[in-house]
Amino acid sequence: MTYIYSRWDGTQVGFESDATDVLAQLNDDLLYHGDLGAALRRLLQSGFEDRNGQRVNGLREMLERLRQHRRDELDRWDLGGIHEDIARALREVIDTEQAGLERLDDAAASSADPARSHATSELTNERRAQLDAVPPDLAGRIRALQRYEFTSTEARERFESLLDDLRAQIMKSQFNQMAGALAQHTPESLERQRQMFDALNRMIEQRAQGLPLDPGFDAFMESFGDMFPNRPADLDELLRGLAAQMAAAASMLASMTPEQRAELAAMTDQLLADMDLRWQVERLAGNLRQALPQAGWDNQRVFHGLDPLSLAEAAGVMGALSDIDELENLLAAAQAPGALADVDLDKARQLLGDADAASLERLAQLTAMLEEAGLIAQREGRLALTPRGMRRIGENALAQVFSRLTRDRIGDHPLHKPGLGHQREGSTYPYEWGDPFNLSIERTLHNALQRGAGIPVRLQPEDFEVERTETTTRSSTVLAIDCSMSMPMRDRFLAAKRVAMALQSLIASRYPRDYLGLVGFSEVARELKASELPELSWDFVYGTNMEHALILARRMLAHHAGAKQVMMITDGEPTAHLLPGGSVAFSYPPSAETIEATLAQVARCSREGIRINTFMLEATGYLRTFVERMTALNGGRAFFTTPENLGDYVLVDFLDHKRSLHGLRRNMPGFAPLPCPPTTNEL
Repeated sequence: MTYIYSRWDGTQVGFESDATDVLAQLNDDLLYHGDLGAALRRLLQSGFEDRNGQRVNGLREMLERLRQHRRDELDRWDLGGIHEDIARALREVIDTEQAGLERLDDAAASSADPARSHATSELTNERRAQLDAVPPDLAGRIRALQRYEFTSTEARERFESLLDDLRAQIMKSQFNQMAGALAQHTPESLERQRQMFDALNRMIEQRAQGLPLDPGFDAFMESFGDMFPNRPADLDELLRGLAAQMAAAASMLASMTPEQRAELAAMTDQLLADMDLRWQVERLAGNLRQALPQAGWDNQRVFHGLDPLSLAEAAGVMGALSDIDELENLLAAAQAPGALADVDLDKARQLLGDADAASLERLAQLTAMLEEAGLIAQREGRLALTPRGMRRIGENALAQVFSRLTRDRIGDHPLHKPGLGHQREGSTYPYEWGDPFNLSIERTLHNALQRGAGIPVRLQPEDFEVERTETTTRSSTVLAIDCSMSMPMRDRFLAAKRVAMALQSLIASRYPRDYLGLVGFSEVARELKASELPELSWDFVYGTNMEHALILARRMLAHHAGAKQVMMITDGEPTAHLLPGGSVAFSYPPSAETIEATLAQVARCSREGIRINTFMLEATGYLRTFVERMTALNGGRAFFTTPENLGDYVLVDFLDHKRSLHGLRRNMPGFAPLPCPPTTNEL
């Protein structure tokens, strides 16, 4: 095989969306609402764009197209055309017979035989009288013409052909799948049809009574399977197909005027003269209506169009409208991608087109794709993120936040001096007295051989080289997130949660020895686990209890070593604090007691060496006053920012803190200083 390679320029296509792409589509919705199942449902509704820029249409778009398709059908057709079409065909039969009678009169007159002329005139006058007496209704006309003795061979053949065609159309409107088998009207075929309907009715009735099926489905198909070219797999599939067709026919009748309905019913009775067969069909309709009442038996359509329909065309239109209803109900009820596996893609393609059918196929695979990739799993009857899925959500959030930062502001900057840690840099340097003796055997032997030492190799002190190591430090951080009602009301909760996921992912991937604790606070505070973060939602309460958040943060940091800090994300000043008995005091505007209780915890953090960096999403006068007092007590930093650039502040500040712990010199050659975000108002 020959392969041709070209440079990737971003325009080539050929890569299908994978599970990580799908999870990225869910990222913000999941972070905002904290419900994986709901996020999947909303993705189904809205659709998405894959990595190739191709649109995967959502259910909302498809439902609107289905409804427009229904409106177009109803605005195009006129059901009254069924009667007009049959009446016109019958008039043509009568006109053909009338023309034949005229030809008989002309032939008799030209024969110069008075007896023949007289006899012919009596015959033609009698026939004309019979034709003039034909009733105006369709059933009456058919009944009268069936009794009429045609003089015109052409008229008789046309009438018989019309009757056969009408019988076929009636059976097709009721049983489209069996139309070919039921079109035969020999005594033998009619008896076999009657036996088939009787056996089918008995199966339905016995199952409804909870009795063993006699005959069973396999025996039934062995006897009558040739009448069902679609070869249903089981009795349920067979009944669903028959019910859909008979319900469409019933819907067509329900959509007609009472006069049209009565006329068509009478004509059907006249054409299906085998009363036992007719009774079996009515029996089947009743059994199916009882077994499958939701099939849309009484759906009444209001047609507004002008294009007339034949009986066969009307059956097709009603069937298409029933398919639209069925697909609409299925799509509207779909609460998870797996529910779309029941969609008949061939019908969806006919009704919606290739693009929507392809989109349905891809949407149906979303859950399976995520499960196979190990990103989600079923837990206690609901979908939940796996540890791998949570890491991926964090990585997505981290990528979103870091995408706002320039390349020279955050990076990996190694120390340019030997350290006392155990992380090896991969480089060496000559040993000096007092250095850790992490001997590089390769470099040491190389130096000795280069010096000219023979074998055995005799080392000298100047031959020794040791591995360079980085200074290692640890830091312990508690991230406190405001979960009060004001955060989602002001559209700030998603930004805070995204930053929390990004920070957790950053620490887990780049600083695995660091500790990150999580606290959510509103009226009260609570410790959070990293596994709970993707599904964290806001609290439906008011109150910003910073005091309780700091109490929990101090307790969590007390068990960890290294430099300690609290990073607090909030949009308001403290409005709640704990009372001695454990209850909560809430006050807005903030009371002096709440402010003093919170500042007391700030002071305790300061005494315990815990730095507090506060990221404020609102710059009110109350907030500024409180922040000034807090930073004066603690020495930490405070940023007034917006949801859009909150991540810039948090991650830049965290990495800046890490570099300061590493002893990084900002004035070393080649190092770009770390600027503050452009809109900062740092206190």
